[in-house]
Amino acid sequence: MPPGVLFALSAYALYSCCDAIIKGLGSGLSVYEIAFFTTLFSLLPALFMTPKGESWLQFWKVRNPALLHLRGVSGVIGNLCIIYAFVSIPLAEAYSLAFLAPVFIVFLSVWLLAEKVSIPRWLLLAASFAGVLIVVRPGFRELSLGHLTAVAAAICGAVTTSILRRIAKEESRASLIGVATVYILVVNAVMMIISRSAHWLTWQEAVGLLTISGLGGTANLLFIAATRTAPASIVAPFQYSQIFWAITFGAIFYKEFPDFIGYCGLLLIVVAGVLNLFSSGTSIRFFSRLSPGGAGPSLLREATRPDKSADTVLEAPIAGAAEAGSGSER
Repeated sequence: MPPGVLFALSAYALYSCCDAIIKGLGSGLSVYEIAFFTTLFSLLPALFMTPKGESWLQFWKVRNPALLHLRGVSGVIGNLCIIYAFVSIPLAEAYSLAFLAPVFIVFLSVWLLAEKVSIPRWLLLAASFAGVLIVVRPGFRELSLGHLTAVAAAICGAVTTSILRRIAKEESRASLIGVATVYILVVNAVMMIISRSAHWLTWQEAVGLLTISGLGGTANLLFIAATRTAPASIVAPFQYSQIFWAITFGAIFYKEFPDFIGYCGLLLIVVAGVLNLFSSGTSIRFFSRLSPGGAGPSLLREATRPDKSADTVLEAPIAGAAEAGSGSER
């Protein structure tokens, strides 16, 4: 197995571990506490990885303040929404809805950027949407607030991705990381006070949150290694391996078992998503767990491949629970 593929599979497996742990923490911590502490604990390693030629003390010096603040808002909302979804609905269903992000990204690119999308790509996106409907089956089973927040997280992920496409090359990485981090920390700290959900962490909760930080940080390094040793067109499809881990962790730890129809829907989502990424002439821009604007500060990396068909902008969050969105635009 090529090293890049192994790195990618390992990274996405660890990201899924983070999400499974978050689901377990939801029984004792509010979504505000989970979002706040995963971000806070993840901030420490980020501070020791100062981008070359930049200073964290200058993160507030930005060129596109309106878009960066919009990214901060979409990031913190999406972060809270996906955490609530992980806590309240089966992991496989949360992932299937989060993978609607590429669909929303294309809609935004057509609406805001006047990009043209081929009919085959529209058909693949429609197939992905149909797969989600098969998994969730609205009208045939009761939907909860968790399903709605997962959709909201996908929309926020699409907004964040679209903004990053516009400003990633104009803003410093310190600004892109710093502004999003401040939004998550401040908003969740205020909400913890308003909701009176703040409390001293038990040692089990502290260990769980630190584990998320450690696994997420390791996954980041693996993800970056994957993108440096393999083309984006090879790395990107393996994000759908998270569906497998969602099913596995859900079954082992939370007794969640999709029915046969649900498995068919999940398979359709994976097949349509991978074919969409492999569609000819596609320029792949994926924000792995975009976070995530995900759950915690992100290490932004930009990589341009010699192959003109793969212009890649990467954002890999340190903590889990980020929007699992990847989009590919024509």
